[in-house]
Amino acid sequence: MPRRQITGFSNPTVKYLRSLREKKHRKAAGKFLAEGLRLLTDARECGRVPEILVMAEDRDPHPLLDALEAAVEAEGGEVIETSDDILAKITGKSNPQTVAGVFGEWDTSLKALDRNSAKIWLVAQALRDPGNLGTMLRTGDAVGAGGLILIDDCADPFSVEAVRASMGAVFTQQLAMARWEVFLPWLRSGPGSEHGGQLVAASLRDAVPYRSAPYVGPCFILVGNESQGLPEDYELACDLRVTMPMMGRADSLNAAVAGAVLAYEVLASLG
Repeated sequence: MPRRQITGFSNPTVKYLRSLREKKHRKAAGKFLAEGLRLLTDARECGRVPEILVMAEDRDPHPLLDALEAAVEAEGGEVIETSDDILAKITGKSNPQTVAGVFGEWDTSLKALDRNSAKIWLVAQALRDPGNLGTMLRTGDAVGAGGLILIDDCADPFSVEAVRASMGAVFTQQLAMARWEVFLPWLRSGPGSEHGGQLVAASLRDAVPYRSAPYVGPCFILVGNESQGLPEDYELACDLRVTMPMMGRADSLNAAVAGAVLAYEVLASLG
């Protein structure tokens, strides 16, 4: 299929692509936007190829871009060329990357997860900042976690901001979304350990020091909302509560940072 040229801002395809920056349109279409050659290459290497590939006309040649275009065409996708100005309109950035792609969302139910595929899993409850969400995905990738489970009302992991902040980890990590009342029975009923998985949270309630805590895999590291933390009953449902020392005046860490600190400690403990 030949590349399609788009030269007008009022083109219906441009309007459609722009609409994917809004959650209601993403959910209606079941599609989301991602931008940048490195990020789209990570997606391709993980077996996810964009349905639509949009490239700037004045882009520099690159073998990875050639490979990406070939993969899109092989899957029957569409390749579009357009100006930098129109690409900026699509992505909402004044200095956009020279390539963007449209991907179909995938199954984010708990049943799609294999908890025994990794020793570490990250779990976020009511996480509202897409930057924090993306950071947790990157952390999961860095420590070899199985993925990220989003509990209750979290930021949209398929938003442009969260995908960008994940630096490609949205494609390398498994992703699931569920309500707490669904997640907890799933965790407790699964195979792999006495309770299906150890649920661990940073807390001050009957907590033990995080450096000497008895972690067991698969370990599910739970962090709460940025401003309110975890609800009390969520903390009490955890198998293990740990505390991290705060040596200065701050009384807590950023949610994503706390998750990263715990994840590396669990990694060191479980080997």
